[in-house]
Amino acid sequence: MKKAEDFSEWYNEIVERANLTDKRYPIKGMNVWTPYGWKIMRAVDTHIRQEFDATDHDEVCFPLLIPEDQFAKEKEHIKGFDAEVFWVTHAGLNPLDVKLLLRPTSETAMYPMFALWVRSHADLPLKTYQIVNTFRYETKQTRAFIRVREIHFFESHTCHADFDDAERQIREDYEILERLAKKWCIPNKLLKRTDWDKFPGADYTVGIDTVLPNGRTLQLGSIHQYKENFSRPYDIKYEDDNGEHKYAHQTTFGMSERLVGAIVAIHGDDKGIVLPPDVATIQIVIIPVLAKGAADAVTAEAEKLYDELKSSGLRVHLDDRDVRPGAKYYDWELKGVPLRLELGPKDIEKGVVTFARRDNGEKTLVERGRVADEASGTLAKIADDMLQMAQKTMDADTITVESLDNLPEKFIRTGWCGGEDCGHSIENRTDRNIIGMPIEDEGFDGACVVCGKPTRTSIYVARAM
Repeated sequence: MKKAEDFSEWYNEIVERANLTDKRYPIKGMNVWTPYGWKIMRAVDTHIRQEFDATDHDEVCFPLLIPEDQFAKEKEHIKGFDAEVFWVTHAGLNPLDVKLLLRPTSETAMYPMFALWVRSHADLPLKTYQIVNTFRYETKQTRAFIRVREIHFFESHTCHADFDDAERQIREDYEILERLAKKWCIPNKLLKRTDWDKFPGADYTVGIDTVLPNGRTLQLGSIHQYKENFSRPYDIKYEDDNGEHKYAHQTTFGMSERLVGAIVAIHGDDKGIVLPPDVATIQIVIIPVLAKGAADAVTAEAEKLYDELKSSGLRVHLDDRDVRPGAKYYDWELKGVPLRLELGPKDIEKGVVTFARRDNGEKTLVERGRVADEASGTLAKIADDMLQMAQKTMDADTITVESLDNLPEKFIRTGWCGGEDCGHSIENRTDRNIIGMPIEDEGFDGACVVCGKPTRTSIYVARAM
């Protein structure tokens, strides 16, 4: 199946062929991470940990089970999730006095503890994060990484003395995301959700959205400003310098395994997945091209090259399997290794190594003595090119319209007066969702696409994946 002909079928096929996950587990939507897929996810987790550790967040790990009475404390929250939760009603054969649920997200698990941890101004800001599994009963068609029922999930939770400090945290989250997205080569747009589409219990929600090759959007994560909406029901208060007790202001930032799905979907091609160098467990694969009478010499030189690259800090693999080079090329292209080095008798004779880039197929000859330096530079160039190409594609799939008639399957930008009636009319007439409003002024100057009132507010509309 070709990506350009049927994206959905291509995606399912390429995930299976690259052996990123096994969907045959006997509970639909709860898939098994295979070794190669899990290594990719762990690389993403490592980047997340590095960024949040460096910005003074502390990693925690909360229990999976949440008591029903704690979950019910925040009415808006339970209204948003009560149709999606998995309930635990028995311990062995004995009915539980208080039902338990598997966390759909962790506010109602963490915040009773935050009420114990936050006592004075000196305890703030409280900045925590965890990487855990969450559970939501997904009723739509499941899709590996993108729509599952057991979700590998990152979430940061913070408490602050006031709204302004919470806003500073959200701006820091934007900066963290920008650095992470660059490593993953994922273009994205930060869009403030409408009031009817924000996270349950949030004052406002900013979605992190990218555009897939089929023109649909994929929400990679979200950032939420809670104000005091959770600290009041959970009694998270601190004593200020004047002895007055005040409720904390809170924020969260969440992302999931959808990041792996986005990497596959955005960068993959008909040969397989294409991994950004920072994500790839194997950045470089060395393929010895053996020939009669020169096999030992080629093998020895390949091993020497492997040692040099490994000592340079690069993640390298020497494929010395007894199979034809063409079969090896096929395997590593399918697995998306960013850079392939080919070394044969003629290369040794000429003092060169052949570089083959996975992202664009470009081949170059590199002097043997410069391989380590050139490899590092080529990987950096691959990352830059992958991000630029993905951004270029996303920009091409984003169009501005002044009418809702005959809309293409694109990321649609248009004008909105801000009225809820006009917003619902846009969604009903187009059978699409308002994804949100840009958090930064884009200089829009036009009219509401429904009522015609002048507006400087632009919105983005699309079908979500």
